[in-house]
Amino acid sequence: MAQLPPGIRFITSFSRDQWYRAFIFTLTFFLYASFHLSRKPISIVKGELHKHCAAPHEAELSSYREYAAQIQSVKKLPNASQCGWEPFDKNNYKQLLGALDYSFLCAYAIGMYLSGIIGERLPIRYYLTVGMLASGLFTAMFGLGYFCNIHNLWFYIMAQIANGLVQTTGWPSVVTCIGNWFGKGRRGLIMGIWNSHTSVGNILGSLIAAYWVSTCWGLSFVMPGVIIAVMGIVCFLFLIEHPKDVSCTCTPSSSSKAFLNGASRFRVQMPTLNAKETSKSQDPEMQHLLFDSENSMVLQNSNTVVTGEGRHGTSAISFLGALRIPGVIEFSLCLLFAKLVSYTFLFWLPLYITNVEHLDAKRAGDLSTLFDVGGIFGGILAGLISDRLEKRASTCGMMLLLAAPTLYMFSTVSKMGLEATVVMLLISGALVNGPYALITTAVSADLGTHKSLKGNARALSTVTAIIDGTGSVGAALGPLLAGLISPSGWNNVFYMLMVADGCALLFLLHLIQKELRCNADRTLFKEH
Repeated sequence: MAQLPPGIRFITSFSRDQWYRAFIFTLTFFLYASFHLSRKPISIVKGELHKHCAAPHEAELSSYREYAAQIQSVKKLPNASQCGWEPFDKNNYKQLLGALDYSFLCAYAIGMYLSGIIGERLPIRYYLTVGMLASGLFTAMFGLGYFCNIHNLWFYIMAQIANGLVQTTGWPSVVTCIGNWFGKGRRGLIMGIWNSHTSVGNILGSLIAAYWVSTCWGLSFVMPGVIIAVMGIVCFLFLIEHPKDVSCTCTPSSSSKAFLNGASRFRVQMPTLNAKETSKSQDPEMQHLLFDSENSMVLQNSNTVVTGEGRHGTSAISFLGALRIPGVIEFSLCLLFAKLVSYTFLFWLPLYITNVEHLDAKRAGDLSTLFDVGGIFGGILAGLISDRLEKRASTCGMMLLLAAPTLYMFSTVSKMGLEATVVMLLISGALVNGPYALITTAVSADLGTHKSLKGNARALSTVTAIIDGTGSVGAALGPLLAGLISPSGWNNVFYMLMVADGCALLFLLHLIQKELRCNADRTLFKEH
């Protein structure tokens, strides 16, 4: 009998369950990358919507009336005026561009609270497909303003609001799906790698938008809109919501796993373990963390066992019920300020580079992708460290502590030349996006399968929506504040971002203290 080819041996070395998990991992990765791909164009096009132009020399024009007539004739062309695209060609362009960001992000923040509640009551595949098709429509709608020569501010604001609402279907859906397929073992590393879709989407969106920004900026929106709509069709054809739907096991391993996130210690155990064995295996750290607050306690023997029957047999959790899960409020408030910093960079970094480095919109957009490259490594590093230390809150706190002085260095060093800007973009991207990535993925999935839920996997969508929705409030405020503060100087914007990092760290101090105290208890338990 002939020996199997190496490629076939490689394929058969993985089980059916492993191939399905790899497929869902890859599919959800590209599905959500397309969401961020469609959000990025607005930051790239800002430099084209408003161009820096100087008044013509007096010798070139005999009078102001002649100059005004020349400008008026140019406005009849599809590319608006010499100073940009009306109405963004005025001196208040930063406030108007900030209003575009705020309208999208405010709608996203409000819609996110409702999206999780709706999403866990509907099939994920249908819900996500409709959201992606609608996102493609409204993203392209913004670009149609170029081809239809529309100069009404409210047209663009309404396109942003509609797009912000429908984009809320994405995050709770993909996190719920990936949470169904992957257990808690090494979740930080797995989701750190998976969450790089955010940066990959931003990079692809920047490159696609920058390709057309100087020649036909309408295509900078239309093409990403087409891409996310096509991915919506792919979602409808291939997304599998739960392992049980294809007769796969619900967790990748059958052994007991443990994880500490600062709010509680979770265990996924085989149902064959009896209560006596369970009680013996608990250490002081475990018993200490069973207390949710001074007046409430999670039952010690309510181990989380995810089953297919539990997915359909339990009712969806309420909004207030999700808020009572230990750690949800703290991490939500931390994410509010962490996302404020991240989204300020997302929407304003290309324009900042244009102003400081004096580059055109295309080159500034290409250079801004380095921030997202740093974000990829930051998210993976945060997941790896948190898995190794078994401390989610402490990992976030450490990166937030380092991020604040790094932002100050960035504001100073970036004025020294292009090479210094490249280095600081990579470092800042890693430290800013690391905590943001960890909280929105591994922490959200951990809290969504908390011990107090007693195996109710349907709470994951609501918990994810609450955490990311609260973070989106900060995402809405950050770009708005940047638009209001930047006329007084970019340094003031960086001071605002440093204060926001400090506030994010402040809301984690209680959980960090609990993690350190529990670590001391565990050490003492082992010594005895």
